[in-house]
Amino acid sequence: MTAALDLLGSKLAAFGGVFLAAGGDPLSHTRPHKLADSGFWAAVNNHILMFVVAALLLLIFIPITARKKALVPTGFRNFLESILQYIRNEVARPALGKDADKFVPFLWTMFLLILTANLLGMIPFTDLGQLALQDPHLHIGGTATGNIGITAGLALCAFMLFHFSGVVRLGPGRYAKHLLLGHGPIWLAPLFIPIEIIGALVKPFALAIRLFANMTGGHVVLAVLLGFAVTGIKMGVDGSVGMFGVTVVSVLGAVAINLLELFVAFLQAYIFTFLTALFLGAAIHPEH
Repeated sequence: MTAALDLLGSKLAAFGGVFLAAGGDPLSHTRPHKLADSGFWAAVNNHILMFVVAALLLLIFIPITARKKALVPTGFRNFLESILQYIRNEVARPALGKDADKFVPFLWTMFLLILTANLLGMIPFTDLGQLALQDPHLHIGGTATGNIGITAGLALCAFMLFHFSGVVRLGPGRYAKHLLLGHGPIWLAPLFIPIEIIGALVKPFALAIRLFANMTGGHVVLAVLLGFAVTGIKMGVDGSVGMFGVTVVSVLGAVAINLLELFVAFLQAYIFTFLTALFLGAAIHPEH
């Protein structure tokens, strides 16, 4: 019996050692990490990899799901149709009016790509890999939308669509007047033009920062709680049996945060899509 307890203790200590080494800094779980020190993979980090994986999953499974013809959709197709119809009817049409169907594919793509990246970030690929290989420096997963570069890229795509669509709809001269002066009198141009330029730049900035900050913050809190749990295990194995209580409380807290993160994954994908539709509607329908 004593030998079995010693073996269990050594395994728990090894488990704690790996995660304490990797998670001494909670931000290490959210920062990008290169996949290799040299060669092609040195230019790719774990966030880029997970974003590409999210895109590939959509390219594979969405066409397969769309090919399943049924009078009454069931399963995943029913779930997907419910989401897409909601975005079209409750987000795109109120903001874009008769032009909604032209831009719905873009809004659907943004929502599904962000949502898939958010959900993949909840799977602890890195932690499982570190535990399996006993390598605290291994980073193969992560939340792609917790990278400001990726969220800025998504916001830049939306920003370009706003202005390109506005120019096509209104013409360069009329759109420039709307963008820089709005409906104000010409004598207020020195005041309005700087304000309107700042406002135009704030829109993509807000899209990028909101998504990045919300997806990063939850993972930092989760990493801290799991760090407490592992510390409790290690100290309990070393003799402070009462520290196992810290582990139990920390794990329960981590479960609660993880459930909240699941909600936030859907919510942030929706907010990004909703604001994109609003900004796009303002660009092509300035009269409203």
